[in-house]
Amino acid sequence: MCGIICYVGKDKAEPILIEGLKRLEYRGYDSAGLAVQDGDQICCHRAKGKIIELEKKIGDMTIPGNTGIAHTRWATHGEPTEANAHPHSDNDGNVFVIHNGIIENYYSLKKNLKKSGAVFKSETDTEVLAHLIASYFDGDLNKAVRQTMAKVEGTFGMAVIHKQVPDEIVVARRGSPLIIGVSDGGTFAASDVSAMVRYTNKVVHLNDNELATITADDFTISTGQAQTVQRSAETVEWAAEDADLNGFPHFMLKEIYEQPDTIQNAIRGRIDRGEGVPKLGGLSPVWEQLKECRHIVIVACGTSYYAGCEAKYVFEKLTEIDVTVALASEFRYRKLNFAPNTFIIAMSQSGETADTLAAIREARRKGASLLGIVNVVGSSIARETDAGVYNHAGPEIGVASTKIFISQLTVLTLMALLLGRHQNLSLTDGVETIRALEALPDQVKDILSKANDIQAIAEKYHKHGNWLFLGRKYGYPIAMEGALKLKEISYIHAEGYAAGEMKHGPIALINPKMPTVAIIFQDSMYEKMISNIQEIKSRRGPIIAIATEGDEKIRELADDVIYIPKTLDILNPILSVVPCQLLAYYCAQLLGRNIDKPRNLAKSVTVE
Repeated sequence: MCGIICYVGKDKAEPILIEGLKRLEYRGYDSAGLAVQDGDQICCHRAKGKIIELEKKIGDMTIPGNTGIAHTRWATHGEPTEANAHPHSDNDGNVFVIHNGIIENYYSLKKNLKKSGAVFKSETDTEVLAHLIASYFDGDLNKAVRQTMAKVEGTFGMAVIHKQVPDEIVVARRGSPLIIGVSDGGTFAASDVSAMVRYTNKVVHLNDNELATITADDFTISTGQAQTVQRSAETVEWAAEDADLNGFPHFMLKEIYEQPDTIQNAIRGRIDRGEGVPKLGGLSPVWEQLKECRHIVIVACGTSYYAGCEAKYVFEKLTEIDVTVALASEFRYRKLNFAPNTFIIAMSQSGETADTLAAIREARRKGASLLGIVNVVGSSIARETDAGVYNHAGPEIGVASTKIFISQLTVLTLMALLLGRHQNLSLTDGVETIRALEALPDQVKDILSKANDIQAIAEKYHKHGNWLFLGRKYGYPIAMEGALKLKEISYIHAEGYAAGEMKHGPIALINPKMPTVAIIFQDSMYEKMISNIQEIKSRRGPIIAIATEGDEKIRELADDVIYIPKTLDILNPILSVVPCQLLAYYCAQLLGRNIDKPRNLAKSVTVE
């Protein structure tokens, strides 16, 4: 959950590293540091806090050198202090290391290194890497890193420089992403494409237990057993401006407003309107087997998990397939018994989520077929699954996921529709669903045009410390996602509940100071939701309703109403989540929160 950026090339390294760190700050912002090599000298600076604190510390200093590594941290071992900030070095200041991940056997390694004379200056697990590499170094930095990898248990994405090996960086990966970037001006390595997309769109992904030596004009990849690996560069779809604010005050708001395009990108080129059938080429390698599938397990974490919960209802509506949804963090600790021809769908924005990767690897051992829905081309989940579908949503920088959730819902609906049309779903239903999907971008724009009204509702309620989100059927996962968004970025306590469970406990919490956001559609659950709302009103609980346009009855019960356009029942969630996102955003803004970088959170969770 930390950020790495490295550069070796023709230009001065320090400004490139600082620029890269700023683009990675959403991955970690407890502390930051860099080490730049100039000949046989290495200049290292570290600071507690955000990147701007590192910039202040550097000030007007001249930091020469065209080779450097930099890191922004989200603390796991050791508090967020300058002493614990990366890079870390050995006793003699020869080796400098930055590292994402967790070294599980660091205590025993540290104990042995201390016996050999190593003096530790931090509380981090990372520092053992610097001392180990120094102990193995005999002039060959790649070899020393490879020997260190063999001793280390746990996960890492690391980058290393050494005083005696100028103009060379060695990077290595196990369980934490690292990407090499290739350009005419030099070679990069980073934990995320966004750090280097301003300079290159040609990237090479490292696999687990691989390491690479990068120089200004070349790179070599090898395995932990010193076998050379040949791998071609891929072209990234993103442009540098995609990772800029472009006039918005926060990335989260920008990404909320990008959602009409997000939906369009998810369906573009993927539908046959006349036949009512999506075209998902990414599923071609397993299509014959997938057509016979009757059991799907969706594994994901956080917001992606709630998208999976929503998809369960959609698959049940459009197909004959039995779908279960599992938290990836719990999945592999169960006894897994898969029915024949079971498919696992793994969802992750980054494609690097540690728990989700661990889940699919366990599922592979148990004989399941694997599908991936990810946003990052060439990511680990994309490479370790049998087939899948890309989101094509562009970079999502805000820690609180918005547009990826909507993209996931859209892609999952396309998958369900594709399978349904090859089962019992009629042409008429298929065409109707596609037309409704095509209408969604304009309908989301209609909701966004009411942002000022939603902001006014946030002004009314943002000082309330406890909120409840309620929904039934399609509305239930949106209630959970709405509550997650509010607590993620505003720090307001919020719970998402199935409305039918109100009488089994939560109703005891209702009072005039606890707003309830009721997700209520004009569908088969409408009258039951009305009853739940009446129960809350009778206890003087304020109601904010997210309801279907034309529903006048809800006005009589709710204190405030946010209307969404009419669509098919299965697509209501895609529209109803937008007001939840905006409510959360405006509450956080009014409370003065750091919206894009909420406390204790980071964007990509690459450790368990």
